[in-house]
Amino acid sequence: MNAPRPQPHRSPPEHHASIPIWNAEDWYWEDIRPGHQIRSISRTLSEGESMQFNALVLDMHPYVADEPFAREQGLFRRRLVAGAMVFSVGLGLVATNCRNAFSYGYDRLRFIKPVFIGDTIYTIKTDLEKGPKTETMGLYRASYEVFSGAGDLVLYCEHLQTVLYRDPAAAANPGGRYA
Repeated sequence: MNAPRPQPHRSPPEHHASIPIWNAEDWYWEDIRPGHQIRSISRTLSEGESMQFNALVLDMHPYVADEPFAREQGLFRRRLVAGAMVFSVGLGLVATNCRNAFSYGYDRLRFIKPVFIGDTIYTIKTDLEKGPKTETMGLYRASYEVFSGAGDLVLYCEHLQTVLYRDPAAAANPGGRYA
């Protein structure tokens, strides 16, 4: 049976902008619901990518880059994954590309337990609170809890974002004032 293979549909370039972008969202400040949670897929952190990250950020601390040191003299007797990598990957696991939200910073970043090469992590993001910020944007806080595959909390932080209002006039505090 040599049936002809179906050909993929190729839209002309002038139509590409109308195709939805993967992992892009269009939520607004009004759409945020404190208490809402999402959970990521799991992700195993390999030695190769750990060393690539270390080289990229110039983190060559012996606990993350020197196997004999970590094994023979290190507190944990094996190499760690750099905390900055756990933070970056952990948050990236639940990152969305909302065109209406802008990072304002991070609070309460804590490395609670070590993460080792070969460990698997996943993340739970919880929407915590929101409030008005300016005439066009509100302020939103979410927690990020990164867990090991066994369910141990290894990292915690809170992300602050400014988010556009869908209806700026309706979002003002009583009296028309913003934070």
